[in-house]
Amino acid sequence: MTSKNTNRYIGRFAPSPTGPLHFGSLVCALGSYLDAISHGGHWLVRMEDLDPPREEPGAADRILKSLEAHSLHWHGPLEWQSRRHSLYEQTLEALAERGLLYPCQCSRAQIRKQGGHANDSCRDTPREALQADLPSALRLHCAGGEETFDDIWQGSRHQQIREDTILKRRDGLYAYQLAVVVDDIDQGITHVVRGADLLETTGAQQRLFRLLGAQPPVFGHLPLVMGAAGQKLSKQNHAPAIDDQRPAENLCAALRFLGFHTPTELEEESPPAILHWAVARWQRQQVDRRDRQLQ
Repeated sequence: MTSKNTNRYIGRFAPSPTGPLHFGSLVCALGSYLDAISHGGHWLVRMEDLDPPREEPGAADRILKSLEAHSLHWHGPLEWQSRRHSLYEQTLEALAERGLLYPCQCSRAQIRKQGGHANDSCRDTPREALQADLPSALRLHCAGGEETFDDIWQGSRHQQIREDTILKRRDGLYAYQLAVVVDDIDQGITHVVRGADLLETTGAQQRLFRLLGAQPPVFGHLPLVMGAAGQKLSKQNHAPAIDDQRPAENLCAALRFLGFHTPTELEEESPPAILHWAVARWQRQQVDRRDRQLQ
């Protein structure tokens, strides 16, 4: 599997439909949009609906309506990971043929007790010793060594790959780490701008890009919006949905969080006018890289 040839910036926003769009997600969507459009690129949207048990009914439609209410219009067709299973399975088969996958029956409790996954002992378990009544995950031989990359906002990073990555879960669902890389390759993504909570996954993802014969994208991790208790604003922490009836106010607040000094009168403008204003002024170095509460 190789990257599609492109000389054009292609970015993306990839929400999970586990709840409506909240302010932290809007910051990520806006940051990725502005970086793509200001560089003359395309901005895609991909719905990462890989985990049905965690999805909230109607959340995908609410997210898309929120993006449209804020005039964050994407280029090209909307992609759904739930419709791309055949591509993930083909990738697993290709990796298995190269001897890069092995079954793992370790439970989360076992892994916690060990302080992490015991790569070597699990790798060496003979297939005939696997319990027939226990489901197996599929792990990638990737632990060991170091991945380095230059992040747009976080600078030069060096990450040790300490654990073999799960590519297919014990419950039979395709893992995020597999799908996100396969989709980025297939869609020709050149730049991944997302929240800093995903920074630590980047080394393992970059390793998979290389194993699949693809050039990793440029990564940029934006600061996180924090809640009053010091936790990341997230759907898991019941962050409130953004009010789609106040798009101008929301966009200006997100711009201020990203480091813009917005004039008061900008909130009286339409969302397209606000985005036009921001694209013309977008500079990567202006982004405040600190995770912090919204002021």
